[in-house]
Amino acid sequence: MTTVVICAGGPKEEIVTGDFLLSFKNAVFIGADHGTITLMDHGIMPDLAIGDFDSLTESEWSRIQERVSGIEHHPPQKNETDTELAVIRALAYKPEKVILIGATGGRLDHFEANMRMIYRLQEMHPSIEFKIINKMNSLQFFQPGEHKIVADSYFKYISFFAYGSNVLNVTLKNMLYETTDEIIDLGTTRFTSNEIVGEYASISFTHGICLMIRSTDDKE
Repeated sequence: MTTVVICAGGPKEEIVTGDFLLSFKNAVFIGADHGTITLMDHGIMPDLAIGDFDSLTESEWSRIQERVSGIEHHPPQKNETDTELAVIRALAYKPEKVILIGATGGRLDHFEANMRMIYRLQEMHPSIEFKIINKMNSLQFFQPGEHKIVADSYFKYISFFAYGSNVLNVTLKNMLYETTDEIIDLGTTRFTSNEIVGEYASISFTHGICLMIRSTDDKE
């Protein structure tokens, strides 16, 4: 199973720990612009660095050139963000999972762009699992069907939101608050902060796109 981990240029304070990153066995690591430096600072040598690198200092750019074997340098005037370029390249590895880190903090326009990009790519590539992860949250989109959710002692809390339109016929099993054939209305907060009971739970629905956010209160 191929996992591609992409580090974007978000604030270092939001980046997951190096131990978490290294837990992905045989993963491919891609640095998007300054995310390349972040990976290197976590003791991870990226397989690829991609972007226009306009956010780097001269010493940081020299460091990348000296140590990273795969570099794709793009002009600043382009249609895609550096993060989107990295995700497009990730698809060439035919991954089963794409994990995006460094993508939520800092500028809200970048965060919104990353959310919409992952939403679009999840629709285009339903066999690939796309996630955005930071120190306190894990985000992913579900399409209609049934989805197994494995318990995670760190990301204890689970919330579900309608994305774009109402989510219909929602059934939650093995959760503290279970439902049968309910609706997640666009804009509702009713499905916030649930918990798994046991080793795994499931969500199923027949229409709409569901955003799942798994969270922790642990700030360390």
